[in-house]
Amino acid sequence: MSRLWPLIGAAALAALAALSGCNRGHKRVIAVIPKGSSDIFWQSVHAGAVKAAREKDVDIIWNGPAMETDYTAQLRIADTMINRHVDAMALAPIDRKAMVGVVDRAAKENVPVIIYDSGIDTENYVSRIATDNYKAGQLAAERMGEILNGRGKVANIAVLPGGASTEAREKGFEDVIHSRYPGIEIVDKRYGMADVAKSLQVSENILTAHPDLDALFASNESSTIGAAQALHGHGGRKIKLVGFDSSPALIEDLRSGLIDSLVIQDPFRMGYESVIAAVKKLDGQPVPKINDLAPRLVDLKNLHQPDVQAQLNPDLKKYL
Repeated sequence: MSRLWPLIGAAALAALAALSGCNRGHKRVIAVIPKGSSDIFWQSVHAGAVKAAREKDVDIIWNGPAMETDYTAQLRIADTMINRHVDAMALAPIDRKAMVGVVDRAAKENVPVIIYDSGIDTENYVSRIATDNYKAGQLAAERMGEILNGRGKVANIAVLPGGASTEAREKGFEDVIHSRYPGIEIVDKRYGMADVAKSLQVSENILTAHPDLDALFASNESSTIGAAQALHGHGGRKIKLVGFDSSPALIEDLRSGLIDSLVIQDPFRMGYESVIAAVKKLDGQPVPKINDLAPRLVDLKNLHQPDVQAQLNPDLKKYL
C-alpha cells in the first residue's frame, strides 16, 4: 500500500492542476441591474458596461425591471443572479431600504456588489459609483436663482419617494433655494413616479393650481419630459424649466428655449466604472468605497462644446 501513495499523490496533484486550469479558463460573469430599461439614461449605462466588459474580457448579464417603481421585480432579478452564482453584481437600487436584504445576502454568499446611480442603507457593498446628486440639485437651484433674479414662485416635479439619488437632488435644490434665495418660494412638490405620463399629469395639475407660477424644476429624465410636454400645451406667459438628464427630445426643447437648462450626468461612464470596479475587486485590487461623478449644467451657451456633446451623445450603436 505504501508504494501506492506516491501514485495517489501524483494523481491528486494532477487533478488539482486540471481544476485550477478550468478555473482560470472560466470567463467571469458580472450581473448589471438597472432601475429600468426605457430611458436613454439606462441605455447609456448599458453601453458603458459593455465597453468595460470588452476591455476586461468578462461577460455581463444586463437585466432590470420594466418600470423604475417595480422594486419587487428588481429584488427577484438580484436574487436570481445570486442563485446563478455570478462572480459579481452591479446594482442601481430602486429603493434605498427595500434592496438592503438582497445586498446583504449577496455579501454573505461572497458575491461582491457595486452600487451605482443611487445609494442604499447598508454598508455591505464594495463601491458606490454615482453622480454627486446633492451637488446636482444645488447646481439646478443656483441656475434657478440666476434666471429668476432671486424672486418668484417655483414648483418641483419630483420623481419617487425612497429613491436616494433623486431625493438627494431635490434636497440639494430645496436647501439652496431656502438658504440663498429668500425671494423664491417653492409653492408645490408632486411626484411623477418615474413615469412620463404621470409627470405630465402632475405638471398640468400644478400649472392649473398655480396660475402665477414662474418656474418648474424637474429632477430626472421622465419628470423633465413630462414637465416639458405640459409646457408645450400651456398658453400665457412663459414658465422657465430647469430639468435633469437628457434625451434627443429634451435637447431639442433646450434648443427651442422651452427648457432653460439641464443638469446632466454621465451614465456611460457610470456603467463603465461599475464594471471596472467589479473586475478590480475580483482581481484583489483596491477599490474606493465612494466614487462621486461630477454633474454638469448644460444650456445654450455650452451645448455645442465638444466635451458636452461627447457626454450627451455616447456611441450606443457601437456597444448595444
